[in-house]
Amino acid sequence: MIRNPAKDAVAFVGLGTTGFSRHGNRSSLELALEASTRAILDAGLTAADIDGMIVVSEPAAPPPPEMIAALGLPQITFMSRPTPVIMNAIVEAQAAVFSGLCDTVLVVSPMLRLPWNSRSAALDPFRNRVGSSTPAIPESIDMAAAYAAWAGRYLYETGASREVFGRIAVNSRTNAARNPLAAMQQPMTLSDHAEARMIREPLGMLDMDLPVDGADAFVLTTADRARSMPHTPVLIHAATLGVIGQNDEDQLPSLRRHGQHVVVDALRQKGDFWTDEVDVFYPYEGFTNIAVGWVENCGWCGFGEAEGYLAECWVDGEERLLLDGRVPVNTHGGSLSEGGTRGTGHIREAVTQLRGDAGERQVEAARTALVTPGGFFFNSQGCLLRT
Repeated sequence: MIRNPAKDAVAFVGLGTTGFSRHGNRSSLELALEASTRAILDAGLTAADIDGMIVVSEPAAPPPPEMIAALGLPQITFMSRPTPVIMNAIVEAQAAVFSGLCDTVLVVSPMLRLPWNSRSAALDPFRNRVGSSTPAIPESIDMAAAYAAWAGRYLYETGASREVFGRIAVNSRTNAARNPLAAMQQPMTLSDHAEARMIREPLGMLDMDLPVDGADAFVLTTADRARSMPHTPVLIHAATLGVIGQNDEDQLPSLRRHGQHVVVDALRQKGDFWTDEVDVFYPYEGFTNIAVGWVENCGWCGFGEAEGYLAECWVDGEERLLLDGRVPVNTHGGSLSEGGTRGTGHIREAVTQLRGDAGERQVEAARTALVTPGGFFFNSQGCLLRT
C-alpha cells in the first residue's frame, strides 16, 4: 500500500475559465488574469485570501511574480512555475496546502496558439516573431511523431483498425456540442474521422488536439475550510505522477509498460475506489491513441481489446461512449474538441460535474471521477476526485 496522508485533505473550491477559441487576439497575461479573477470570485474569496500562486509554464505564460502583482495579491508564502501537463501543478498545490506552505492556492494555466502549432497563429505577425530565418527542425521521434509511431505500433500489435481512434474523437466532438466553452462544436461522424486528411500515419487531422487561446484557473484550500465556502467541495482523494526509467520517445520499452501503468498502480493503491465506482472518466486525448491506452490500462478492458470494447460501449444514435453502459467519457469535449488545454479542461469538467454545475450535460448523481491527464512518455498523471 502506497502512503497517502493527504487523502481528502485538500479541495477544489473555485473555478475560472475564459472559454477557448482558435481565433483569439488577447495576450497570455490578459487570459490568465480573467480566469484567475473568475476563480477567486467563484470561491467567494478576495485577493487577500490567496497566499499561494502557481502558474503553469505554458509558452508565453506570465511568471508568478507578474501574476501576483497584476492580481494585487497582498502577500504570498508559496509560488511555483511547473511544466505542463496540469497535474504537475495540482500535485504541487495539494502538497503546498497540506504541508502548510500556504492555506489557499491559485493555479492558473493560460494557453496561447504559437506559430509552430497553428496555421492561423503563424499568419499573425504579432505572434510569429521568429520570422522566416528560423531554421527548420529536423524530423525526429520527438513529440507528435512519437505518438504517431506508437499508434502505428499499437495497430500492428493488436490488429485493430483506425476506428478505435475514431470513437475517441467522435465521442469528444459529440460532447463538445453541449459545452459552450468548446472551440469545435460541429457534428462529426466516424466516416468524417476515417476520411480526414492524414497528418502522420496512422494519425489524421481529427486525431490530434486543437491549438487554442484561453485559460483555466483553480482555487484549492483545506477540506476543513472548504466546507464553509459557496460550492460543494471536490476533494483530491488520490493524485500521482508516473514515469518509468526509459521514458524518452525512442526508448520506451513497449506499450505494455510505461508511465500510464505507474499512474494506475499508484492510484489503485492510494484510493478507496476504482473504475467500478467511478461516475465520470476523463482520459487525456491530445492524440486519440493516448486515450485508448488509458482505457485499456485503467482496466476497462485488456490490452488490444479497446476496439471491440468501445464498439460495445457505443450509444447508437447518440454518437458517444458510455463505458460499461454507464460511465461517460470526456463530457466537455476533451482536448480534441474543447481545445488543447493540456488537461486543465479535464480537471475543470470533473470538478464541475461533481459540484453538480454542468447544466444540460450534467451526469446524474456524479460523486466520483477518475482523471488521467498526460501521455505515456514523461508526463503520465492521474487523480481520483470525490465529493
